[in-house]
Amino acid sequence: MTDQAQGHDRLMNAIYRNQRYIYDATRKYYLLGRDRVIDDLDVPPGGTLLEVACGTGRNLIRAARRYPQAQLYGFDISTEMLATARGNIARAGLAHRITLAQGDATAFDGHAAFGVDGFDRVMISYSLSMIPDWRAALACAHDQTAPGGQLAVVDFGTQSDLPRWFGAGLRRWLGLFHVTPRADLAEAMRALAAAHGSTAEAGPILRDYAVAGRIRRPA
Repeated sequence: MTDQAQGHDRLMNAIYRNQRYIYDATRKYYLLGRDRVIDDLDVPPGGTLLEVACGTGRNLIRAARRYPQAQLYGFDISTEMLATARGNIARAGLAHRITLAQGDATAFDGHAAFGVDGFDRVMISYSLSMIPDWRAALACAHDQTAPGGQLAVVDFGTQSDLPRWFGAGLRRWLGLFHVTPRADLAEAMRALAAAHGSTAEAGPILRDYAVAGRIRRPA
């Protein structure tokens, strides 16, 4: 990993060394829209799904149950989170279908990590807001998406359609965890798609609490 990636690894481990034990219990109240994205992935039978920055493995476990014929993969830069993810996946009885690795979202190589040259579906859930070079991470995820595949993203919006006090309070809270909503995420997704001959649909959901979108690569 680069020096920047190693620094981010240390930061994420510091943040989640203890929080990982209560992460899923607390984040379910404000990481909204994740399950909708998973349910809309439409992973083909026998297909593959990669989650970028998979955290505790919560989304991969849900996706594995939603798509019982799929093979799932996930990576995270934090070894602390990966330790929790492996334990959760083992307890769910899904270790034979979900494979994990440590990796940097800005320079991930699916072939080197998993022997997979392209994934039918790639998912990024509430992670770009924590990755310093988030545009590089988004581009890398697009590169890991197989021809004819889809990249799905959900992350914090700007809360422009919610009460001003709510948005200001949420942003202060998120700042404690080094989370920065990406105001131009939807625009960046559309620009990335256009640059590679893909198509994109992205925009606010839940009154701009979050942004959700999808990039489809041509076959």
